[in-house]
Amino acid sequence: MMSTPEERFVELNLASATLNGALFLPEERHGIVLFAHGSGSSRLSPRNQFVAGELQKVGLATLLFDLLTNEEEYRDAVTGELRFNILFLAARLAEATDWINQRPDTRNLNVGYFGASTGAAAALVAAEARSDVVSAVVSRGGRPDLAGDALAGVAAPTLLIVGGNDTQVIGLNRDAMQRLSAETELAIVPGASHLFVEPGTLEEVARLAANWFVRYLLPAR
Repeated sequence: MMSTPEERFVELNLASATLNGALFLPEERHGIVLFAHGSGSSRLSPRNQFVAGELQKVGLATLLFDLLTNEEEYRDAVTGELRFNILFLAARLAEATDWINQRPDTRNLNVGYFGASTGAAAALVAAEARSDVVSAVVSRGGRPDLAGDALAGVAAPTLLIVGGNDTQVIGLNRDAMQRLSAETELAIVPGASHLFVEPGTLEEVARLAANWFVRYLLPAR
């Protein structure tokens, strides 16, 4: 995603850590989407950057940020101890949400989460913890089942997007739907694998996500 005058590098000074991020603020904005990347990924994920760019086109602010510090990433690359620690990642996302709500230029925006892979579970746990703030959640190829008991407490409308060829994850998402008490939809993208690398499949993910966030984050026109 090319840098623009509206996009800026930011440091999220949280209680637990200082994290690097990229904040995009359209001139007219009514909602912001925070991205929770999957295991072994970062704010530089090309798939999340692509989706963020499409959300920006419909007037949504976006925040892509690293869930781990550089030191934590190095440790996790060796041990893998943090990438599947859903409660740890969710706490970081909740802290980032508090950070957004303390900034003068973003504190009045409706908040949404876009989570990929294990980041989707973290997004759902954080949505339960910040149920008074989070207005919508989208999961891409996610593992919502890893959110465990938090699923029942999620209040935000949730869209689960899964590739049609990702049969095992489809089953896990259907099981999670039964435990989610919030409004929930499952969208299956035909011909897509887990990472949505097939032509046109990631574009379909972005279209579905944009429609969901516009519906729940932007005021009615």
